[in-house]
Amino acid sequence: MADKKHEAGHDTRYIQLQKNYCFVCGTSNPDGMKLRFTYDEDRDCFVCRFRLGKRYTGPPGHCHGGIIATILDEAMGKVNKLRHVAAVTSEIKVNYLKPVPLNRPLRVESREVKVKGRKHINMAEILNEKGEVLARSEGVFIAIDPHRMFTRFADR
Repeated sequence: MADKKHEAGHDTRYIQLQKNYCFVCGTSNPDGMKLRFTYDEDRDCFVCRFRLGKRYTGPPGHCHGGIIATILDEAMGKVNKLRHVAAVTSEIKVNYLKPVPLNRPLRVESREVKVKGRKHINMAEILNEKGEVLARSEGVFIAIDPHRMFTRFADR
């Protein structure tokens, strides 16, 4: 994906929020999940390894579907960084394939599917420690001008 990183888009490096309150990845949110995503160059995808505690319970011993969708949405959103765009979720489709267990090692992986103009289509999967896909998603993200949308929220 190295040849794609510098295509047209809004460069998000110039908007610096002093604190990150994102529920999924924000380190400044005391109630957040604080997931950490890294980019795997060899596999051309973002990866996050995590465990979900009982506060994320849906069915007994398993994760709530809304939390699963939230993790997948965040993972797909990270992919937009490769093109230096700020993009908001327009739609997301989630396939819940198997129950996602609590208190077990899990990982989420995400990658780009295609880009057409401002529309970025990405996908993500949550996998268990055996590599079985438990949930899969595809999302449409629309690139926006971060200066117009977020500058007023930057800490001063």
